[in-house]
Amino acid sequence: MNAGATTPPRRRRFGWPRRVFSQVLLMQLAIAAGTAVLATGLFLRPLSDQLDDQAMRRALAIAETTASDPVADALLASRPSVDGPVQEEAERIRRATGAEYVVIMDRRGVRWSHTDTGQIGRVVSTDPSEAIAGHDVMEIDSGTLGRSARGKVPLRDESGKIIGAVSVGIAYDSVRERLLATIPGLLAYAGGALAVGALAAFLISRRLQRQTHDLAFSDISALLAEREAMLHSLREGVIALDGAGRIRLMNDEAQRLLGLGPEATGQPLDAVLGPGRTTDVLAGRVAGEDLLTVSGTRVLIANRMPTDDGGAVATLRDRTELEQLGRELDATRGLIDALRAQDHEHANRMHTLMGLLELEMHDEAVEFVTEVVGVHRATAEQVTERIHDPLPAALLVGKATVAAERGVSLRISPATLLPDRLVDPQGLVTVLGNLVDNALDAAAGSEDPRIEVEVRAEGRTVVLRISDSGPGVPPQQRELVFTEGWTTKELPTHGRRGLGLAMVRRLAERQGGSARVTESADGGAEFTVVLPEALAETERVTRDGAPPDDLVRDPAEPVTTGETR
Repeated sequence: MNAGATTPPRRRRFGWPRRVFSQVLLMQLAIAAGTAVLATGLFLRPLSDQLDDQAMRRALAIAETTASDPVADALLASRPSVDGPVQEEAERIRRATGAEYVVIMDRRGVRWSHTDTGQIGRVVSTDPSEAIAGHDVMEIDSGTLGRSARGKVPLRDESGKIIGAVSVGIAYDSVRERLLATIPGLLAYAGGALAVGALAAFLISRRLQRQTHDLAFSDISALLAEREAMLHSLREGVIALDGAGRIRLMNDEAQRLLGLGPEATGQPLDAVLGPGRTTDVLAGRVAGEDLLTVSGTRVLIANRMPTDDGGAVATLRDRTELEQLGRELDATRGLIDALRAQDHEHANRMHTLMGLLELEMHDEAVEFVTEVVGVHRATAEQVTERIHDPLPAALLVGKATVAAERGVSLRISPATLLPDRLVDPQGLVTVLGNLVDNALDAAAGSEDPRIEVEVRAEGRTVVLRISDSGPGVPPQQRELVFTEGWTTKELPTHGRRGLGLAMVRRLAERQGGSARVTESADGGAEFTVVLPEALAETERVTRDGAPPDDLVRDPAEPVTTGETR
């Protein structure tokens, strides 16, 4: 049986690292090393030129010292020789200064002194004409003793006449040695700087590693793409703020719930939303979980989580439909209670009717049934005579039944007259329903429980006034009652209150109107809501030019659609 082939070990491939930490570290190390090398090279180049210049100036200074009167006198009084006074003086100066050579020559360029005595009496190897012409010379040149830094000066007698020249050379090897001697120290400084730079680069890269969670650039790009897809697919609003309170990002749902556009990104939150509870909740000025706020006509639940950089991420949930369902549930429960009470009352009426029939009092039975049916029919007719739009009329008829079962008298003001020209009937129903519900809650339990509803048109403006006989609203709380979440009532089944009046004011302000509360004539609360341009523009007249019936105010007495038990 053949043995299975073994898989050769996989060779490790060395290449550019994938991690952000490793890439940044390598780039910073390369930058630090390149900077150190460049700085060292830029320092060494002028240092070399500076050392050459110092060597040439030193040679020139030695030459000027040598060209003194004793040397000039000895040159005039003797011949060039190995043991002559000129050679002796030149050698003394050379040994004292450490120069490579000190050469004294006459006007013909013949050497009178030299380190190599065999060169005495011979013509110099380089052109001495410039020095003999009276000019000082500094140069780097090569001669019989090799390359050197040279200084040449003219040699003059007592009268100032040029009788020769002095040339002093300093070995160029010593200059190179000085340059090379500085390199280790320079490299030590450069190495120290490189080490500090490498340590700083490592620390910065480690911090970057922690902040990026040791991800690769490709991973970060993928995470950004996934984040964008996730944010824009969520059905909850997400809004992120930076430490300065500016909007960092918003998903599509947050833009829809807050009524903002993409241009709001990067703008301060207070500037794009304006003052209000929604801004305070998102900015963190109101603390808590599942905070309730109203934006436009939407009821929102907001939660805010701070981030490490001083910013925050807030989530928004649309609770508008749920709140409406909760209010409908409360209304349904109230209606069920009312129906239960009516069931008992209906049973009593049926027993009364049965008794009348058994006693064969037929006329009295007919009169009793007519009276019972007429009361409910009159209520509906009286409301529809003044409220011509079916939605608010139906609302008031239903509220009248609930009020009657709760023992509250609901009266329609004689000033009430609303034509069938509403632009937004549903909005008016929301405002009217909230105000009547609050009035019923306030009036119930008072000594003479009653509420009065007035809905009238002034041109295209609709004015609603609802007053009750309840305890009223203290002056210091008349603005607080319109704040989201503020309430003095017990929590209902769905767990939220303090939304109705806030929504009423928002709906009114959205149409350019207002909502306020004052004290009623009965000592209770009187809410007044003004809705400009709530009626459509139309001109309706009858054939004979008289105004239509729905624009003629009925001068009858106030309509009372509730009865107190």
